Amino acid sequence: MYRNKDIVEKAFGNLKERLNLRRTAVSSESSLEGKLFVQFIALIYLSYIKKQMSEKELYKNYTMQELLDELDIIEAFENPGSALRVGEVTKKQSQLYNTLGVVPPTTL
Repeated sequence: MYRNKDIVEKAFGNLKERLNLRRTAVSSESSLEGKLFVQFIALIYLSYIKKQMSEKELYKNYTMQELLDELDIIEAFENPGSALRVGEVTKKQSQLYNTLGVVPPTTL
C-alpha cells in the first residue's frame, strides 16, 4: 500500500515539476481537458523511460534529467508542406535511443 502511494505521489510530482502543470490557467474546459490529456501521455512516456532506465541499468551513469537533457538537444525542422527534418544525432544519442528500445530519429 505504501509503495503504491509513493508511486502516485511521484507521478503527481512529475506532472507538476517536469511537465509544468503547476498552474492550469486555461480559457475553457475543453482546453483544460486537452492539457490534461497531453500531460497524461507525457507521463506515460516518462514512466516508460524510467522503466527502461532501471532495466538497462542506465541509472548508473545518468539521472532521469541528465538523460532527457542529452536527448533534448536534437533539433527538428518543419516547413509547411514538407517532411520533418531532424538535425544531427550523435553516436552517444543514437546509442541511448537503442538502449531504451527506441529507433533513433533519422538525420538530415
